[in-house]
Amino acid sequence: MGLPVDRSSFTEEEYRAAGVRLRENLEALKLLMARPGFGEGDSSLGAELEIVITDDEFRALPLNRELLAESLDPHVQLELDRFNLEYNLTPVPTAGRPFSSMQRDLEVALDKLSTLAAGHGGQVVPIGILPTLELDQLQSGWMTDLPRYHALAAGIRRLRQESMHVKIHGEDPLEVEFDSVTAEGANTSFQLHLRVNPEDFATCYNAAQLATPLALAVSANSPFFLGHSLWDETRIALFKQAVDTRRHRHEWRRLARVPFGHGWVRDGAFELFAESCYLYPVLVPIFSDADDVGIVKAGGTPKLAELRLHQGTIWNWNRPVYDSSGDGHLRIEFRALPAGPAPIDMLASAAFLVGLTWGLCGIVDDLLPAFPFRYADYNFYRAAQHGLDAELLWPTLDGTSPDSKSAVDLCRELLPLAHEGLAQLGIEDEERRSFLGVIGSRLAEKMTPARWQRRIVREQGEVPRDHALRELMGEYMANVRSGRPVTEW
Repeated sequence: MGLPVDRSSFTEEEYRAAGVRLRENLEALKLLMARPGFGEGDSSLGAELEIVITDDEFRALPLNRELLAESLDPHVQLELDRFNLEYNLTPVPTAGRPFSSMQRDLEVALDKLSTLAAGHGGQVVPIGILPTLELDQLQSGWMTDLPRYHALAAGIRRLRQESMHVKIHGEDPLEVEFDSVTAEGANTSFQLHLRVNPEDFATCYNAAQLATPLALAVSANSPFFLGHSLWDETRIALFKQAVDTRRHRHEWRRLARVPFGHGWVRDGAFELFAESCYLYPVLVPIFSDADDVGIVKAGGTPKLAELRLHQGTIWNWNRPVYDSSGDGHLRIEFRALPAGPAPIDMLASAAFLVGLTWGLCGIVDDLLPAFPFRYADYNFYRAAQHGLDAELLWPTLDGTSPDSKSAVDLCRELLPLAHEGLAQLGIEDEERRSFLGVIGSRLAEKMTPARWQRRIVREQGEVPRDHALRELMGEYMANVRSGRPVTEW
């Protein structure tokens, strides 16, 4: 989060001072990005996997501190709720066989954590939303007891001044209230980080915004929440509402802190960081006394700790990241993909998203005049709702734009472009064919993890929903442990 957070109570003067420091960070970043050669380097990929800890009956198990202590692995970190952990994969160069390397890393990590959890009568589950979660497990008493999470909750409560009201439409609509941000902990994702050179950032980011709805449609894995059948990727709706700082009756002009975006990027990453600073109030007013502007002027690389902390409280589905390591660089953090099911599925989804993003980079500037940003925003939420059944819009330069196509047809049409994008990144042919072949199978069979979950529940007939969901999870985890992709389940 940029700075260590050691408390959760702040004065109004501290909020004001943090805002001043944030704008000083922004000035330093502007100077740094004007430096010749800043951020240039070979592309690389990293990832973070969030997982759920459950008992043998798939009830959430608050064991994250115990497993962290026993793992002694610096790649494992605590998450918001006591039944969540995060594993950070070692970054790898994009050239060669990055997805195979990341798959092995994930398999080893999940095996080790599973062994530790079994010692407590538990297991670790990679899934977008655990279907068997219960309402009381998402209230404030289940928050991981760390100052940074208490500070986050306090910052949201200060702005919102009311409980979290969540309303999600679907086959079985849900309306419920939570007393804290802990409902956000129901969402577990597989987040990718792609290092991008600054001069390519605007093009690559815009391409990512075009590609993300398609990758989401073919990868959805969150159809059930609190026993309700909702969106194919219910995480998208739940996350947006669970950390919403707006008081809906009075602040309709204020933007949600979980946005898909506010428009196409025109010049580069700086405008996205500036957007975050100008449009969103500070949630956690921790700040340092570092002279970041002076550091840049002296030829150094600033940490920009306040900016990084602030960015950590704005959850764009594709988020710009500044990293001060080395001489500093920029990344795109792809946050929309769900956790699970098996490692091969997660890396196949990653390959499709990264490949399609890179493949679109060569044509995206020509497409954007034919595709106002609101169409991309529309695609994102329709893909989350309906998965491969979604009717999506796509730019065309031959006739009146946009075209309307089913998600499954559009993904099939663009799969060769994802192959081209991966090839341009230097990814070996066998690697491309292996992981994108998994996506091709999903499209051929019209099968996603979310569709598989719905099918298993539907096949059980009129049994009580809680029983059906436990049976679902038993089959789900047996298949995850097999290592086979969902199309072979």
